[in-house]
Amino acid sequence: MRTGLLCPLALLFLLGQTTGNLEPLVPGPSSSSFLDSVFVSNFISGLSSNDSFTPSPGSESQSLSNFTGFEDDHGTCHCSVTLPDTTFPVQRVERLEFTAHVLSQKFEKELSKVREYVQLISVYEKKLSNLTVRVEIMEKDTISYTELDFELIKIEVKEMEKLIIQLKDNFVGSTTIVDQLEVEIRNMSLLVEQLETLDKNNVLAIRREILALKNRLKECEASKGENVTVSPPPPAPGSCGHGGVVNISKPTIVQLNWRGFSFKYGAWGRDYSPQQPNGGLYWVAPLNTDGRHLEYYRLYNTLDDLLLYINAREYRITYGQGSGTAVYNNYMYVNMYTSQNIAKINLNDSRVEVTQTLPDAAYNNRFSYANVDWQDIDLAVDENGLWVIYATEASTGNMVISKLNDTTLTVLDTWYTRQYKPSVSNAFMVCGVLYATRTLNTREEEIFYYYDTNTGREGSLNVVMPKMRERVQSINYHPFDQKLFVYNDGYLLNYDLIFNKEPK
Repeated sequence: MRTGLLCPLALLFLLGQTTGNLEPLVPGPSSSSFLDSVFVSNFISGLSSNDSFTPSPGSESQSLSNFTGFEDDHGTCHCSVTLPDTTFPVQRVERLEFTAHVLSQKFEKELSKVREYVQLISVYEKKLSNLTVRVEIMEKDTISYTELDFELIKIEVKEMEKLIIQLKDNFVGSTTIVDQLEVEIRNMSLLVEQLETLDKNNVLAIRREILALKNRLKECEASKGENVTVSPPPPAPGSCGHGGVVNISKPTIVQLNWRGFSFKYGAWGRDYSPQQPNGGLYWVAPLNTDGRHLEYYRLYNTLDDLLLYINAREYRITYGQGSGTAVYNNYMYVNMYTSQNIAKINLNDSRVEVTQTLPDAAYNNRFSYANVDWQDIDLAVDENGLWVIYATEASTGNMVISKLNDTTLTVLDTWYTRQYKPSVSNAFMVCGVLYATRTLNTREEEIFYYYDTNTGREGSLNVVMPKMRERVQSINYHPFDQKLFVYNDGYLLNYDLIFNKEPK
C-alpha cells in the first residue's frame, strides 16, 4: 500500500483509470472551468464528509478505497488515497530493496574477509617456501644447528598452523587449497622434528650428556661426607676380567649415515687392533637401497672427521652382501655376493687378499636375522679376535659360532647353540661370549640370550636396549672402547656396555 497527497488533476487521472472513463475526466482547454467549478468542488465536499468512492458496476479495475481530502485556508486541495495491493505492491518492493541492501553489506563484509585471508595465505605461502629452503639446507649441510634454530622454526610453523585453523573455521566455500596447505605445514612440522633428532654434529646429545654429568657430580659432592661402600673399579679396556654384560647405557646418536635417509641397511664401527687398541679408524658401510648389495664404504681417521663428513676415504667394491661386515686389524671382512664365501679386504688399497668358503654355512637369505635380510653370515670381533655367526642345514637353523683365523679365514673351532637364528634380531661377541638380541617393540630391543664358548654354557638375560628407530641392522663391538656400534635404520648409534665387576 502507498498513501500520499495528490493534486486534483492527478486524482482525476486515477479516478479515470479506476472507472475506465478516461475521456470525461481528462481536463482539456474547453473543460477547465467546468472541472474547477463543478467536479472538484463536489468531489472535495464529498471527501470532507469521509465518503468512499465506489465505481460503477462492471468497472475493469478494483475500486479505490479509504481516500480523504480537504481544502485548506488558501484554497489548496489535499487528498489522501490508499491504493490496493493488486494495483502495485510498493511496500513489498521497498522491503525487498531494504533486504537487498542488507545482503549487499553482508556480502561486502564477507568478501573483504576473503580478500584478507587470500593476502594472508599468500604471505604464509612465501614463509612456507622460505622454510622449505631452510630445512633443505639444514638437511644437506654439515654444520651444527643449535636448539634456538629449531625453536625459531617451530614458532613459525605453529603460527602457520594457527592461521590454517582460523581459515578452516571461517572460510566459506571450497577449502581444497586450505586443506593442501594444512597437509604441507603438518609435513613441515614432522620434518623439523626429525631434523632435530638427527642433530648431525651431536651437539644436543653432548649438551644433555654434559648436563647429566654435572648432576652426577653434584650428587657425588653432596654425598662425599656419607659412608659409601667402595665398589671395585671397572675392567680395564680390552680386558676380560669381569663377569659379563649386565646392563647397557642409553644410545648416543652419532648421526645419519653419509648416504642419507634411504639407506636403512648397513653397518659401522671402529677398527680394533691388539697392537694399537686405541688407534683404530672409523668405518661406515651402508648397503644399497635394495638392502643386500654392499658397494660403497667410507673410512675416517677420527670421530670428529666422521661427525663433520670431512677427510673421508671412499671406496667401491662389487662383491659385498648383507650387513654382517666387521673390521679387524686394518682389514674388512665381508660375505661375498650370492655365496658362502668370506672376503678379506686390505683397507689401505681396498684390495681383496683372501677369500675362503665357510663350510656348510646357509646363505642367500636362508637363515638370516629377524627383520633383516641377507645377513646369514655375520662377522664379529672381540678381545679374542675374529668370529663368524651363522646357521647350517644340519643345525636346523640354530645359531652356530666359529672362531676364525684372521689371516687365512680358516675355521679354528665351532660351537653349536640351541637358539634359532631367525628369531634373533642381531648378535655380537664379547670375551668369547655370544649375546643375542630380540625386538620388544619399535623403541626397545632386549639382550635376551647368551652362549659362552669358554664354558659351553648358555642361558637367558633381560637387558633392555633402547633404540631410536624400529629395526637394528647390525651390531659391532669394540673391545678397547667397550662400546657397541649399532646401525639402526640408517642412524649410527653408540652404547656403553656395563659389566659385572666380579669376575666369573
